Amino acid sequence: MTRDKAVPPGIDPRIPSVARVYDYFLGGKDNFEVDRQVAEHAKRITPDGPAAGQANRAFLRRVIRFLVSEAGIDQFLDIGSGLPTQGNVHEVATEQNPKAQVVYVDNDPIVLTHGRALLAAEGTATVIQADIRTPQEILNHPDARRFLDFDRPIGLLLFAILHHLGDDEDPRAVAAELIEALPSGSYVAISHFRDPGERDPEGSRKAREVERVFNESLGTGRWRTDEEILSFADGLTVLEPGLVPLAEWRPDPDAPAPTQTDTYHTFVGLLARKP
Repeated sequence: MTRDKAVPPGIDPRIPSVARVYDYFLGGKDNFEVDRQVAEHAKRITPDGPAAGQANRAFLRRVIRFLVSEAGIDQFLDIGSGLPTQGNVHEVATEQNPKAQVVYVDNDPIVLTHGRALLAAEGTATVIQADIRTPQEILNHPDARRFLDFDRPIGLLLFAILHHLGDDEDPRAVAAELIEALPSGSYVAISHFRDPGERDPEGSRKAREVERVFNESLGTGRWRTDEEILSFADGLTVLEPGLVPLAEWRPDPDAPAPTQTDTYHTFVGLLARKP
């Protein structure tokens, strides 16, 4: 696809996709020229954009390992999963528990096309096309109900998705509706772009400039404050170390110290438990 020759049905290669831009940042091949143009534009403002994508993927892996091996979670709902790439949720989860089940959700039809091809022989995961803005469509989808038991704890994964909802779309209500459907003992993982505000004026300026690029090129993107991000976890118990830069969330003991680049403090994450 990097040569823009094989275009799946229903895909317009002239319109950029967040999932494909993210794929490009991760070194993937499932992207078009228009996606690469948007990614390169963003990199001119924040050259460490690919590093931010990789940090988010590493955060995902650490969260999944913790949830399976320490919290005993064996089923996951990954909303805004993006294109299949190395270190998918089901791959990490089944390393710890071969019976782990995963439902991937994305509104990009290309994710459905590639996800189904990837998962055809897996049996432990499925992918559905749906939009986070319509939570009931996700929660009541036949495949979600077939793969997940909503009477047992579930890991709800909201990695790099809520910041693509504008304030007018009430992302807090969207998150609350999804969390309400989870049984007690479930977990919610969130990663989100952060505007550091007055604590880091230069970082805040760059965050607002990248936000402008997102809104001009990819639809919506919102860099929020700590208070706004934590509001998504209202009523939940946020696990230590709280809301922190992705690399600071329970880093692997043997991992090298991360380089604090421009996006280090503007991409943060948390894990919370539903009482």
